[in-house]
Amino acid sequence: MPLIPAKQLQSISIDIFKTIGISEDKAQTIATSLVEANLAGHDSHGVLRLPQYVRGIQDKSIDPNVEIEIVNQTTSSALIDGHWGFGQVIATQAMEIAIEKAKAHVISAVNVYNCNHIGRLSDYVLMAAQAGMIGILFVNGHGADQGVAPWGGIARRLGTNPMACAIPTGEDPILIDLTTGVVAGGKIRAYRNRGEPLPDGWIVDAAGNPSTDPAAYLDNPQGALLPFGGIAGHKGYGLGMIVDILAGAMCQAGCSRPISPRLGNALFIMAINIEDFTPITNFEEHVTQLIDFVKASPTAPGVDEISIPGERSARTRRDRLANGIPLDDATWENLANTARQVGVEVNV
Repeated sequence: MPLIPAKQLQSISIDIFKTIGISEDKAQTIATSLVEANLAGHDSHGVLRLPQYVRGIQDKSIDPNVEIEIVNQTTSSALIDGHWGFGQVIATQAMEIAIEKAKAHVISAVNVYNCNHIGRLSDYVLMAAQAGMIGILFVNGHGADQGVAPWGGIARRLGTNPMACAIPTGEDPILIDLTTGVVAGGKIRAYRNRGEPLPDGWIVDAAGNPSTDPAAYLDNPQGALLPFGGIAGHKGYGLGMIVDILAGAMCQAGCSRPISPRLGNALFIMAINIEDFTPITNFEEHVTQLIDFVKASPTAPGVDEISIPGERSARTRRDRLANGIPLDDATWENLANTARQVGVEVNV
């Protein structure tokens, strides 16, 4: 398993994107998003996805040169047609719009459709936190990304329907970025790439039997992911339904359904300007007191420390920046092969 410096991984990614005709600024945005996912330890949304994106450009499901269109807007809201450009570029621009509207009008909401895969949701809500705001993001599969069984069912009906929220603290933000399915589908691909069995409780096979074989989900006949929550999976299922509706029902993307024109992401973004409610220093003081109170709890047997949401990812990022990003052999080989195919030299 090679250890790749983050700067090298980003440089390789940018070179690949630029070689296939993507502008410098867009290549930088996409590559940064992919490498940041790897830095945070979310390898399922990192450079593992790059060959997929290159194929998307080649088969014209991704238009790298298109610009977003604001279909309609108010002082505090916007509806955006992404015209099937790069998801990371579209989502970044959409959050920028949400932040600017919240600066002027306290709270903003932005809905996006016709958008390709946006990668790790944390990138966008962290933009809001860095601006002194609370960022919230809900994402569905544009009606076509069925992978999760409903509570009590065994067939694919919902997407993994992730949600994210970032809250400024004055230091590392509190950050949640989670799927309402027990795990993102990309993590199952990562397990297969490493040749490892899945943890118990992630999937059922096509007959509804529990399985730890990635092939039971990825290959035909396809099984399904379970909603998060284990014995309380009805909670993850309920959240998944809400995310599906918020992201899809208020725009042309729609919700999960038997037949949808194409796979993508639909987004519902909110930005909340804290300063319009209370001085940011007061807010951060309250949040810091909460963090200190929670972390001071006695720990359960075998637990060394109580972590705040986002804390482990921030530590992983610092470690991987210093020591390199570990990539499984299959991901590194696929990345190197993609680079060579487009004329970029990579030293393996």
